[in-house]
Amino acid sequence: MSRAVYVTGTDTGAGKSHAAATLLAALNARGLHAVGMKPIASGCAHTPNGWRNADAELLLAHSAGTPDYADVNPYAFADPIAPHLAAADIGVDIDLARIQTAFARLSASADVVVVEGVGGWMAPLGPHLMQVDLVRALRLPVVLVVGLRLGCLNHSLLTARAIHADGAALIGWIGSGVDAHMARRDDNLATLRERIAAPCLGVLPNSEAPDPSRQAALLAAACARWGR
Repeated sequence: MSRAVYVTGTDTGAGKSHAAATLLAALNARGLHAVGMKPIASGCAHTPNGWRNADAELLLAHSAGTPDYADVNPYAFADPIAPHLAAADIGVDIDLARIQTAFARLSASADVVVVEGVGGWMAPLGPHLMQVDLVRALRLPVVLVVGLRLGCLNHSLLTARAIHADGAALIGWIGSGVDAHMARRDDNLATLRERIAAPCLGVLPNSEAPDPSRQAALLAAACARWGR
């Protein structure tokens, strides 16, 4: 069975997609066959090939091989709003079985599947569906991406507490430099290292044009659990 991880964030705009793509690049640079998945995405553009999401395409670009877009992103919604609202607007119920089937197809030819969530951990997926339900269905451990900016201590510690309360396994966190001018950045990182009960897997700097391939070495520690 393929190994996999679920990437969540402290909130929308925390740098989750870039971190997930960089993790893919790091895993593939290590000699593993890693593929990305964005099961649910809102804010998609219509193309000749159907609805496409920029975050899902970023994961696809840094995946090994040529996975089918429909497996990488089973649910693609047009409006850039919370996915449970986007789904309700067009009369769609998000079906975990459909996501599980796509995940199984990706897993069949991958050493590692990096699954990116939506928004922050508590963003709903449906009237009675939360992200932890997806994590449980796919049996995934969780990596938290912390957007490094004012307020990140509160957001990250609350998120870590919620992940633990939901019974999911938080195996590490990644710092994401979303604010180039963050005050006391190193002191905040030190506090996060002290108070999050999971290891820091790396810190990604602020960049106007972030390149997952060039930053892959910064997440080398995150790859250790998968060997090679």
